Amino acid sequence: MSIDESSSSALPVQYFVDESGDGVLFDGKGRVLYEAGSAPRHFILGMVRIEQPEQVAQALTELRIALLADPYFKDVPSFQPEAGKTALHFHAKDDLPEVRREVLRLLLTLDFKFFAVVKSMKAVLDYVRRRNLMDSRYRYQPNELYDLTVRMLFKHRLHQHQAYRIVFARRGKRDRTDALREQLRLTRERFLRELSRATEETALEVIPAYPHESPGLQVADYCLWALQRLFEKEEDRYVQMLWPKVSLIHDVDDTCQNRYGCYYNKRKPLTLADIKNRQV
Repeated sequence: MSIDESSSSALPVQYFVDESGDGVLFDGKGRVLYEAGSAPRHFILGMVRIEQPEQVAQALTELRIALLADPYFKDVPSFQPEAGKTALHFHAKDDLPEVRREVLRLLLTLDFKFFAVVKSMKAVLDYVRRRNLMDSRYRYQPNELYDLTVRMLFKHRLHQHQAYRIVFARRGKRDRTDALREQLRLTRERFLRELSRATEETALEVIPAYPHESPGLQVADYCLWALQRLFEKEEDRYVQMLWPKVSLIHDVDDTCQNRYGCYYNKRKPLTLADIKNRQV
């Protein structure tokens, strides 16, 4: 069944969430990392909605097994089990170009939707400096940016169904499951108030996982990598290839058209010209 079709079942809507960038602004000496070229200029939080995660997992596993059995990749370091890379799961940053092409081709045959929120680290830095002028005790923490983008990403995604299963890629050593669940709960309640609707009982299952444990995260990773290549390197061919799977991209800090940023979808694709003409 396509994710565009309705279902009367009580199965939860399933989202898989990953990020590109870590949201860190400063090094240990207070220098701005992205200005030195040692960190991305953007933080991107993305997710895929997958109706049949088991089918996606099977397809990715079958492709990985086939590639591992190919003599062409026999001595490739990332294919060795001890490396914990392609032999374990797909990860766009680590995978060979030949592998990436196979994964991208497979993704086009799978049923999923991709959503993302893009924040400029320059805009984050501007905010931090303004905040410090008002409160010298304020200290920026990357989790602030992560939680903000979680709220933005899920604002319109938690009010139409009775149950949601949300898998977040594990990040760092601290378990933030409860904090993320609280962000999702607040996001949903605030949006329902905007709609003047009563808060209804909804099951929110929040699960931290590694990509090899939850292959849906591998799909999110590849979509994020394609988007990151456009924003960081101005390489648009990967996003163009995956655009049929894109539902919505929110470029928060490009306020040339309105203060809420720019939105891109199937009717309004994100292009290289949009990147070159951004005003942040």
